[in-house]
Amino acid sequence: MKPKQLINLSPFYSTQYGAAYLGDSLKLIKTIPENSINLIVTSPPFALIRQKEYGNESADKYIEWFLPFAYEFKRVLVENGSFVLDVGGAYLRGNPIRSIYQYELLVRLCKEVNFYLAQEFYHYNPSRLPSPAEWVTIRRIRVKDSVNSVWWLSKTPHPKADNRKVLKPYSQSMKNLLKKGYKAKLRPSGHDISDKFQKDNKGAIPPNLLEIANTESNSVYMRRCKQAGIKPHPARFPRGFAEFFIKFLTDENDIVLDPFAGSNTTGFVAETLQRRWMSFEINENYLIGSKYRFNDEGNS
Repeated sequence: MKPKQLINLSPFYSTQYGAAYLGDSLKLIKTIPENSINLIVTSPPFALIRQKEYGNESADKYIEWFLPFAYEFKRVLVENGSFVLDVGGAYLRGNPIRSIYQYELLVRLCKEVNFYLAQEFYHYNPSRLPSPAEWVTIRRIRVKDSVNSVWWLSKTPHPKADNRKVLKPYSQSMKNLLKKGYKAKLRPSGHDISDKFQKDNKGAIPPNLLEIANTESNSVYMRRCKQAGIKPHPARFPRGFAEFFIKFLTDENDIVLDPFAGSNTTGFVAETLQRRWMSFEINENYLIGSKYRFNDEGNS
C-alpha cells in the first residue's frame, strides 16, 4: 500500500514511493488512520521575532499553535515510531536575551501529550550567517547562533532505531589503533578500556551533535526553480539531516511524514532511500518548486 492510499484525497503530485499534498496539515493529518506512520521528521516555522514569508507564530503563541499538531502526530504514529522535531531558537524582541520557547514546548510535549524524549540532538550549521546583527555584528555582545535544538520523541521508551545504519568513517587515529592494536588499561577518567575497544565495527557511532551545512546554491532544485521563475523556499531543510534520521529510525518501505514540507527535502530523501512518504504543504508555490527535486538527475 502506497502512502497516497492512506487518505482519500488527491495528491498534488506523486512518485513511486510517495505523495505530496496541498493544504492545511492539521486538517490533512486528521484523515490519516491512527498507528500508520513510522517516522515524522519536520522543521516547522520557527518562533522568530520577524515574520517570515512562509508564516510563523511568535514565541508567546507558538506552543498553543503547535500542540494540536502534536496530538495528531502521536495518534498517527505506530507504537515504535518516532517524531523528530527541528526547532530554532529566538531572541526576545529588543533584548539580547533568548526565548526559552523550544524548551517549554519540549516539556509540554512530554508532560501533556505524553511523548518520551528518546534523545536530544543539536543541528550545527557552520555556514549560518551571523545574526541577529544588532547583537552579533554591530554591538558585538553575542556570538553567532549556529545550532538548532532537535527533539527525538517517541510513543514508547523503546522506539525502532539502529545506529549501525548511520556510522561515521573512522578517524585516522582510530584506523591506526585498529591496525596496530591497543593495550587494555584503566584510563585516568576511570573508564575501563577493554580489548573489545579495538574491534572493527565498520565505523564510529555518531554523536548527537549533527554538523550539517545548509548550502544549496547550485542544486537541481535551485536551478529548476530559477528557470521556471519560481522563488525557492527561503528556509530549506538540509538533505543530510533528513537522511540521518530516516536511515537511523526506519527500514525500507516504512512510511515517513513531513507535515511542514516546504521544498520537500524529506520526501525526496525518503524516495532515494526507498521509504514510502507523505508530505503536506500549505503554500502551492513551494509545492510546485518541490516537484523539481524529483527528476531524472536524481540529485537535489
